[in-house]
Amino acid sequence: MDTLIIKNTKFILIEQKKFDKIQLAAAKKTPGVKKLSLAAGRKHALKLIEQWGKEK
Repeated sequence: MDTLIIKNTKFILIEQKKFDKIQLAAAKKTPGVKKLSLAAGRKHALKLIEQWGKEK
C-alpha cells in the first residue's frame, strides 16, 4: 500500500485483489431490494407517474 499526495489531497494505492475484496464486503452490507407484489408494484408505478407528471 502506497500513499500519494496530489495538490494536498492524500490518495492510497492498493492491489486490485485487495480492492475487490473490500468492494465485495461493502456490497454485501447493503440491504437487498424490496420486492413488491404485482398489485403493489402497479400502485407504486402509478403514484410515480402522477408525481413526474406534476413536475413538468
